[in-house]
Amino acid sequence: MSTITLGGNPVHTSGELPKIGSQLADFNLVKTDLSIATLADYAGKKVVFNIFPSIDTGTCAASVRKFNETAAGLNNTVVICVSRDLPFAQKRFCGAEGIENVENLSDFKDGSFGKANGLEITDSVLAGLHSRVVLVIDEKGTIVHTEQVAEIADEPNYDAALAVL
Repeated sequence: MSTITLGGNPVHTSGELPKIGSQLADFNLVKTDLSIATLADYAGKKVVFNIFPSIDTGTCAASVRKFNETAAGLNNTVVICVSRDLPFAQKRFCGAEGIENVENLSDFKDGSFGKANGLEITDSVLAGLHSRVVLVIDEKGTIVHTEQVAEIADEPNYDAALAVL
């Protein structure tokens, strides 16, 4: 279990983030067209996972915008934004914002991605949602960077996440 904060108050997650050098566990996440995405869909590509509680908060929206800007210039790299929001909300947000360089995947069905990676919030008003995390994997699915953002309202360290690419 990790301890992070929400407005300075302690909040706990379901576990620890995966270790650098380990393989990311396979997943079944829902795309905005309601089809299923798995880890195999991204084989041979570097992937930045921008994970957050909800697309409908200011900090989460800012991180999607920032990664969208950055993603346009990355070679052989996909930026995936993961939350428990419904795929319809993710699609609406990106359409309204003109965001085209990131993929949104939803863990709304059972939260298994959050649980498998130790980032599900287990208490507070956000219980069941994902904490703010950045995971980066290489072309073989090996984790090369992790960041558990200490305060949910803070943005991740974009430079550190992108430096490993």
